[in-house]
Amino acid sequence: MTRDFQLPGRSPLIVTNGICATSHPLAAHVAIRILEDGGNAVDAAIAAAVLLGICEPQMTGIGGDCFVLLKPPGEERVIALNGSGRAPAALTAQKMRDLGHVTVPAGGAEAVTIPGAIDAFCRLSEDWGKLGLAASLAPAIHYADAGVPVAPRVAFDWADDQSVLKGVARTHYLVNGAVPRVGQVFAHAGQAEVLRRIAKHGRSAFYEGEIAEDMVASLNAFGGVHTLEDFGTTNCDYVDPVSGHYRGTELVEHPPNGQGATAILLANILSHFDLAALDPFGSRRAHIEAEATKLAYDARNRFIADADFTTRTEHMIAPETAAQLAALIDPNRARDDFPLAADNVHKETVYVTVVDKDRMAVSLIYSIFDGFGSGIATDKFGILFQNRGKGFTLEEGHPNEAAGKKRPMHTIIPGMLKKDGRVIAPFGVMGGQYQPCGHIRFLSNMVDFGLDAQSAIDAPRCFSDRGEMKVERGYSDTIRQELSDMGHKVVIPGDPLGGAQAIMINHESGTLLGASDPRKDGAAIGY
Repeated sequence: MTRDFQLPGRSPLIVTNGICATSHPLAAHVAIRILEDGGNAVDAAIAAAVLLGICEPQMTGIGGDCFVLLKPPGEERVIALNGSGRAPAALTAQKMRDLGHVTVPAGGAEAVTIPGAIDAFCRLSEDWGKLGLAASLAPAIHYADAGVPVAPRVAFDWADDQSVLKGVARTHYLVNGAVPRVGQVFAHAGQAEVLRRIAKHGRSAFYEGEIAEDMVASLNAFGGVHTLEDFGTTNCDYVDPVSGHYRGTELVEHPPNGQGATAILLANILSHFDLAALDPFGSRRAHIEAEATKLAYDARNRFIADADFTTRTEHMIAPETAAQLAALIDPNRARDDFPLAADNVHKETVYVTVVDKDRMAVSLIYSIFDGFGSGIATDKFGILFQNRGKGFTLEEGHPNEAAGKKRPMHTIIPGMLKKDGRVIAPFGVMGGQYQPCGHIRFLSNMVDFGLDAQSAIDAPRCFSDRGEMKVERGYSDTIRQELSDMGHKVVIPGDPLGGAQAIMINHESGTLLGASDPRKDGAAIGY
């Protein structure tokens, strides 16, 4: 399907050597500069990701976690790296229940798990990079010192999220005590110093010594039970991806504690419906997708947890499971007896994808969970902590029950697509809860309706979330009314539903096609 060139939109970027697609153009530019200087996709992805912590500090930062899918050059296998941190050893769900909490307090130290991203970046650079960690961190060090002009979407989110910042975090993440305006320069000298030390000494500079002491002391001041041992023993893990098929295309996802299996289950459910025969942006497709989403997310909430506690992944992605769930969907009427999605909703994430001239492909997602995470920053260096522990449940006996040394269920998921055994696209869709639904909408837009990657990303979105059917303004009022008539509680979301980036690898022509979501400030840049 060719887009109408008389209407707003953008063409996909098509190049031959390398592409980075991400949510801020400066980060994409830096990644391409790394590639042109002889680096590979891993070097470039790390550079872009760490810089995004300065460009979009409400979305991500070195106090957060990441997940990575990696296709090595000259191979078609996909490697998964889990860069998510664990709860401090002394954390207990019972103590929170005794205090009267029914969920993990989003803005408390109880929600702060040990940041895992830095450990993962160090491991990736050592195992797969070419230029070394110092080269990848150099751009972020420069811009943390010099500052970055605040982009329009970043300013929008900053104003929306700044109220969670506490104490010294307001000094580090406001400019002269106020939310920065569009175009105002934001710098972070403390983070530049942290990155300089990591560049020189590696992961130990972050997880041991003065920086770790600053993190532990700051968390303890907010009632945290974190220790230097918790930080020192942090480590990422290589794991095997999970995958499923949708109409001839293989969807490769990160395994638990990420929610990638939810996307596979959702694809399997939707495969029982002839979506291609429907209006791609009509009410019927939106309704079926919404009903399938309720079922898939219900399974997620019951099964997905730390990998050591998840026992039903194979059941979730089995075709038989999807067939049984698909049979529960009424194609004409919304049901309201499905359990609601969990409350650990957020929208703050960044995604980076890079493919280089040797066709190494990286799909990397990196987050501090809520906007500005926990709102807690360290006194000396201003490291802002994620509140990823909010992803735990306090339900006793649940596989995802909060506990020490345990990883919570994560919403962030990188993706890859394969066709005939070959990787054809690293991609990601940001937006917290929306991500599995976003993965399948992107895939279905291309497979069922013939859209190119950019058009598939640009297209309007909807999402059934916690009893509401969120329908972007890209849909007409007529469609909203039809959905309401089917029994959906239709609302127009205050924020756009997520953001996305993708790179399509054309093995026949030898070209790369890059796409980046207009819902963000970013771009696909290549050479």
